Amino acid sequence: MAAQSITLARPYARAAFELARAEGTLGVWSQALAFAAQVAQDARVAALTNDPRMQPSQLVALHLPEGTQADNAFGKFLTELAERHRLSLLPEVAALYETYKRESESQLLVKVTSAMALDAAQAEQIKASLKRRFKREIELETQVDPSLLAGVVIDTGSEVIDGSARGRLQRLASALTN
Repeated sequence: MAAQSITLARPYARAAFELARAEGTLGVWSQALAFAAQVAQDARVAALTNDPRMQPSQLVALHLPEGTQADNAFGKFLTELAERHRLSLLPEVAALYETYKRESESQLLVKVTSAMALDAAQAEQIKASLKRRFKREIELETQVDPSLLAGVVIDTGSEVIDGSARGRLQRLASALTN
């Protein structure tokens, strides 16, 4: 189901990105999509989305950030989704939009999982190393997983660098058994 949602969301995310880029409002759309995606994930709103008594304009009003008009480009985008019964795709649309936005800004989102919390200096060192390697601006998303024992696992989306003690032990065990 997730793959189907992403497939359905892709053209909407691309359209949103192209509209925002043409308007020069990538950041504004990013915030608006994040808000709308969060609303779409609410179980109460999801129930309303499937209610045949709800009009598309009512659903759009629920998903609009405060101060945003239904007749601006973002409001019209939401109206298109509502009329096609696609508002439930907003979380996937928002995630894909962010990917397109980062690519256009030569940014790379990197998820770093470490055994212990990284301090600011360690995070900056990792960012600098990755920036040299990938020749792009790096946005770090960090998390802690004590089961790694030590070290870090770096996930760029297309490549995983496992520098954890757990990963080394698994590779050693694999080498000894083969």
